[in-house]
Formats: sequence, C-alpha cells, structure tokens
Amino acid sequence: MDVFKSIESIISALVKQQYLISRASATTVFLAVRLGKPLLVEGPAGAGKTGLARALAGALNTELVRLQCYPGLDEARALYEWNYQKQLLYIQSRAGEKAGWEKIRQDIYTPEFLLGRPVLRAFLAGRPVVLLIDEVDKSDEELESFLLEALSDFQLSIPELGTVHAGHIPLTVLTSNNSRELSDALKRRCLHLYLPYPGEEQEQAIIALKVPGLDRRLAAQAVEFVHTLRRLPLKKGPSIAETLDWAHALLLLGAEQLDPAVVAGTLDILLKYQQDVELVGEKLAGLLPREKPPEAETPAGRREKPAGKELAVVDEEPGGLSGERDLSRFDF
Repeated sequence: MDVFKSIESIISALVKQQYLISRASATTVFLAVRLGKPLLVEGPAGAGKTGLARALAGALNTELVRLQCYPGLDEARALYEWNYQKQLLYIQSRAGEKAGWEKIRQDIYTPEFLLGRPVLRAFLAGRPVVLLIDEVDKSDEELESFLLEALSDFQLSIPELGTVHAGHIPLTVLTSNNSRELSDALKRRCLHLYLPYPGEEQEQAIIALKVPGLDRRLAAQAVEFVHTLRRLPLKKGPSIAETLDWAHALLLLGAEQLDPAVVAGTLDILLKYQQDVELVGEKLAGLLPREKPPEAETPAGRREKPAGKELAVVDEEPGGLSGERDLSRFDF
C-alpha cells in the first residue's frame, strides 16, 4: 500500500487507471487504506463503485478478489467450504488400514481439504490484495453476520480447524446500490463513501480521458443530454458506462453535433427499457441541448477558466492514451 502515501498520490494513481475521483472521495479512500478499515461504497447503479475497486487493484498492481453477492449466498460460497468429494476419496483409500476414525478425522480436516472461497482466498493470499464484496445489499441479512468477524478482525473461525488469521490485510471494498438497508453493525466496521453520478464537468473529463477523439463541444452536448435524461422519471437512467458507450458510438458515426436524427438512432445505447426509449422519443426535441457559441480560447488553445475556480491538471503516463492528455479545463 506504499503507493498511496497521500491523497494526491491516490488521485494520480487512479487517473493512470483511467479512473477520475474527486478529492473528497480520495480522502475517504486514503483514510480507509491508512486505518486498515473496509470501505463501504454506496450510490446509484453505474456510478463507478465496482470500477473504483478495479482501479485500486490496478494502481496497486495486485489481484482483485471478487465476491459477487446475490440472494441466497451463504457462508459456504462466500467464506470457505470443505472439499467433501476429496475427503470421501481419502476415507475410502484408508478403508483397508487399521487407522481409527479419530486419526482419519484429524487428517481430513486440514488445510489440504479446504476450499477457499473469495474471503478466505483474500486472507491467505501471498501479498495484499483488493477484496471486492460487490452489491452486498443483494445478499440476505444472514450473510452480514458471517462477514462481521471477517471485516472487524480479519480472521475466520472454522470449527474443525480453528481461527484462520489473514496473512496480509486486504484492501476491502464493499459496494451497495441501496436496495435494502445494511445493518448498523456492518456499517460501524467500515468507512462510508457515497458515489453519486458525476457532475457535468467530471463526466466531460471522463469522456476526454476515455474517448479522446470525440470533439470537445459534442462531448459537452452529450453530457448535458445525459444529465437531462437522469432527471426524468425513467425506469433506468443512463450510467457512466452507457455514457461512454454512447460517446464511442457518436465518434464511430462521425457525428458533428447532437441532432435529433443521431440521437433517435442511438437512444438504445443510453436507455435499456423500451418504455424509456418511447418516453424520451416523444419529448426528444425539447430535451436536446441548445447550440452554444464557442467558448473563448487562450493563446495555448485552452478554454478560459471561470474566475475563482481551481483546475486540476492530469497527466497520462506514457503509453496510455495518444500522448499526454491535459484535463486542466475541467473543474470537479
């Protein structure tokens, strides 16, 4: 975890993974790393919660161990399980010997017969890893009780084997879409971070970082339109991933501006339910952003920054995007 020596180093390391994070969020991540506490990240679906865990693993150059939660997920699938087939084969192989059951029982309840599920695998890894417990709100409340010991003391109690302590404390990230309330006990063991959808400036910066070939003004129009859609009573508004897919589509289609024909032909990329597509299609003319005059340019070719705002300059490492990307025109 020496990579994360400061808040600025976290911001820089995540940008190199093409993940933009605000200073406030980076502060929470920094404290979680330094305090050795799990990080509970809540927010709407598609706001970048899972992407944060991936970016952290990439920045640390370590493995991402992922536990995908779902209804009915139990201890055997999340923490550990005994390899019953292997145990049975071992018992059968000793059938002709005079060894008593007590001796055989001691042999079959050893680490050799233990199947490590994601949590145990993260604890027994040879180096610190990032443990992602994804969409924990989809699991049953009973799973939280199994996670409490693991997340508070980074140890697991296995009745047949004893207590297994983590060789290296993993950087643990839990994500939740707020489909149900998590227990107070679980929340107490974590630092909390809420990730909303990004503001327009930040989402434009994300597009500039990941779809660098898209025209700046078209990207701004696209982001403005996406934010308009998120304010509508849709069954599912567009996520960041869908914004990026749409930006790629606009680039491939050679679009020069956001006109009704282009938007109508690509709405299915942004909206995943037909009722949403029809609702937006009926109001499309009134939802499209109005054409704005070009912004003033500085001699260096940058836009004039608003007075009183600090702009963060982000440098891509060599070999990333096409050359060095300057995001200094954005403020978020």
